[in-house]
Amino acid sequence: MQVLTEELLIVGKITAAYGIKGWVKVHSYTDESENLFSYKSLLISRAGKLEPIIFSHWRQHGKGMVALIRGCDSRNLADTYLKCTLHVAKDQLPHLPAGDYYWNQLIGLKVYTQVDGSEVELGEIASMMETGSNDVVVISATASSVDNQERLIPYLVDQFVLKIDLEENRMDVDWDPEF
Repeated sequence: MQVLTEELLIVGKITAAYGIKGWVKVHSYTDESENLFSYKSLLISRAGKLEPIIFSHWRQHGKGMVALIRGCDSRNLADTYLKCTLHVAKDQLPHLPAGDYYWNQLIGLKVYTQVDGSEVELGEIASMMETGSNDVVVISATASSVDNQERLIPYLVDQFVLKIDLEENRMDVDWDPEF
């Protein structure tokens, strides 16, 4: 299967075998965890290769989910899927309203703030993380950033995040570099 990895997003991971009949525990990275099973086509990265995967059944189990992979009927076979990531093509993602962004769209943006009326680069968005109260932007230093500090800035639009411009590859924030 020929798919460019730039066109794919990781949407989940198989974390453990469940029972003896081939079921696996699945951790979803989608906003509503069950949305993982609504994609038309999922791919799995297994043994260094991408291949299609179909879940014939799935259900909530405690705080997580368990699923049965089509053609997987034993614990031993389920074990071959452990720690494999699940991928979906970016074009399968629903379109978001203006002003909403997927995390993958934000990663790599340069982050700027104003200090005494001058623009200062804080660095580049390296990742995003979810906390109990709000998401957090993880900013890594770059060669042109004000210093070599990593920064964690709450992703609170209109409070700390002032503007996002994907075309310009930038995010403007209200953040004191000394904080």
